[in-house]
Amino acid sequence: MQELIPINVVIGDRTYRIKIEPRDEEVVRKTLKLINDKIIEYKTQFAGRDMQDYIAMVVLWYATQPVEGGVHGLNHTVMDALVRMEQQLDKVL
Repeated sequence: MQELIPINVVIGDRTYRIKIEPRDEEVVRKTLKLINDKIIEYKTQFAGRDMQDYIAMVVLWYATQPVEGGVHGLNHTVMDALVRMEQQLDKVL
């Protein structure tokens, strides 16, 4: 197993520091771009909502997308990191 590298990720208007395997960085960054682009899209369609609503809409959209190459192309390490971030969000909000 490779050494995990720390990266800062931004989802919505918050920054999170996560550790991932170097080989997963490209997938994580592409996924973050997709998520943040979708948040912006929903913000323009549904004005007046708060960020938690937009993130919830994106999570629902993302979870119902057809799966390609496993769990949306993500391996378990990245999925575990996303679950930890979600748990942190739940504690804050």
